[in-house]
Amino acid sequence: MDSHFLGIAELAEAPPVAVVVDVMRAFTVAAWVFAQGAEKIVLAESLDEALELKARHPDWMALKDGPLAPGFDMVNSPGMLRSADLDGRTVVQKTTAGTVGALAVKEAELVLCAGFVVAEATAWHLRTHGPDSVTFVVTGEDGQADEDLACAQYIACRITEAETDASEFLRRAGESRAAAELAQGVRLGVHPDDVALCQELDRFPFAMVARLEDSLMTLRPCPVLPG
Repeated sequence: MDSHFLGIAELAEAPPVAVVVDVMRAFTVAAWVFAQGAEKIVLAESLDEALELKARHPDWMALKDGPLAPGFDMVNSPGMLRSADLDGRTVVQKTTAGTVGALAVKEAELVLCAGFVVAEATAWHLRTHGPDSVTFVVTGEDGQADEDLACAQYIACRITEAETDASEFLRRAGESRAAAELAQGVRLGVHPDDVALCQELDRFPFAMVARLEDSLMTLRPCPVLPG
């Protein structure tokens, strides 16, 4: 299987199979949203669209980067989501990079959204579907974010190499600019545990598959089957 690693701006067109990686923090957060019981996540193109969707669906909840703002219920922080009760809810998510990357490949035949917390489940899903080629969308820092590239490269290895050592990939994530900015409080809406939570390998036993549903890019968990 061929693996390609591209930034969002490098996508000339949607590839057949795309894995959109945002470790710190969009798709770590998405995994926690599902772990807290949410049914689905709708990926919004803008903050205005997120609020419009919530206005049309009062039972939906909205989540964004940065500090909490009027109309939004949560921020893009895994540490802050651990106590949230999202059972059966729909969450609208808008972030700086992750949701943008997923929307950029919405016409792909298969779109997976990933971070280290669902790395093995993502690799399993790809092994199961057996594509000839996978494009990993490295969302952060115009495709240069080392935490996202490290995660993408790790998943690519795990598709074909069952015993891949994760330690070097996790070290790169922990030493990335994004990790430093979160730890130093450069970014807002941050919990002290966020960096550590973003580096938890294979915490959740599901992949996250995005597809268009009624014109909305919708993310849902896809459990790994035993065996």
